[in-house]
Amino acid sequence: MQIDHDAMILVADGRKLLFFRNKGDSAYPQLEAETVEVQDNPSHLEQASDRAGQSSSTGTASGTMGENNFHELEEQRFAAHAADLLKRRAFAQDYEKLIIVAPPSALGEMRKHLHKEVQGRLVGEIAKDLTNHPVGEIEKLIAAS
Repeated sequence: MQIDHDAMILVADGRKLLFFRNKGDSAYPQLEAETVEVQDNPSHLEQASDRAGQSSSTGTASGTMGENNFHELEEQRFAAHAADLLKRRAFAQDYEKLIIVAPPSALGEMRKHLHKEVQGRLVGEIAKDLTNHPVGEIEKLIAAS
């Protein structure tokens, strides 16, 4: 995938996002980090205080309420937050072209929240988790996609 000069690249997962700008050109990309944001999101077991409850109008255990997965809920909120940041930056005319790199689950959640203004600037998506890769490797993997 070609990374045009001055393109914005969002590399994210469910708890970390990195905004990069290509300061190079499409032949020799040079990603420069602009924003790094990490959300503390402990495992579900560390966040849950109770086990799933049971409820019934008759007082029996016939109706079961499922347990919320708090870790997963926080990852979904973080994806919505990333989509909101993209919208704000698009309205501020901060970028013309956007590439999003995220694991399939985070990418799918972000897609639900992308504004039309962001969708119009989106030139590529890569369904991979690259948040913990070195910048040079991220450049190569995007260019090879």
